[in-house]
Amino acid sequence: MYLHLGEKTVIRTDTIVGIFDLENTTVSKHTRNYLKNAEKNGRVINVSYELPKSFVVCEEKGETAVYISQISGQTLMKRLNK
Repeated sequence: MYLHLGEKTVIRTDTIVGIFDLENTTVSKHTRNYLKNAEKNGRVINVSYELPKSFVVCEEKGETAVYISQISGQTLMKRLNK
């Protein structure tokens, strides 16, 4: 199955490690450090240039990717659970 993250980005659902709301999770310094390191290592993919609301961590073949989406984590979870 696939999940649409916004714009023209679609990911396979079996690669999803977690879906996180940016507003709630970036309060933690651990999350901020994780995102900073992911960006420094070139693993962050911006789905849209609009205001980001969530990020999705995916892993496939040992490689991790972090997708930044303008769609809320709650909406992505609803799409995933359909």
